[in-house]
Amino acid sequence: MAALPVDDAWMEEAMIAIAKIGEEDMAFAALTETIDFDLGGKDIEGVPLTNGGRITKWSPEGDSSVTMELYPLEAGTLKDATVGTGVFDLMHTVDETVPIRVLNTRNRDKYRILVMWTNGPAATAQAITTDTYSALRIGLADGHFNSVKPSFTDGILKFTVTYKCAAFDKAGTANVLMESAAGSGATDILPAVAAYTTSNKFS
Repeated sequence: MAALPVDDAWMEEAMIAIAKIGEEDMAFAALTETIDFDLGGKDIEGVPLTNGGRITKWSPEGDSSVTMELYPLEAGTLKDATVGTGVFDLMHTVDETVPIRVLNTRNRDKYRILVMWTNGPAATAQAITTDTYSALRIGLADGHFNSVKPSFTDGILKFTVTYKCAAFDKAGTANVLMESAAGSGATDILPAVAAYTTSNKFS
């Protein structure tokens, strides 16, 4: 069966999943207005030689980051929730009981972010896609939230949140995933992304 057509660009809607290592994926699309990726570059430098030529010197791939603007109503999200309700706990640690209270800590919890655009019926950013539907997914893992900035200057409480990860882990395994499927056949689909654990990032 032929793939369903996609408009000129991915627009308006995206699914977002954030997971602390060893815990549930939480959906954050309902809180989020914007999400901006700054994926690490692979810079080069020309080294001049005495004959006037150049040697190309490689620079290691840089860190990647994601900046999101969100409108949460709560301070954090309770453990084991599947829908995000707050963001302070992404950088610190949240209570596991109500009322929610977040104290700043020296914790550096690892997180994974998945963002997926699709014209199909997938319900979450980590879901498998379906034949005949298109999708594009970006994922970053083994990173940390390093900034949570609330602002009320426009008469509405908005949070700007930044996440950052290295290009690779200590073993040289990738921390950044970019994948797409056009849905042109039974094998042209995005697989489901399993829970984020110490042994699994994106498989």
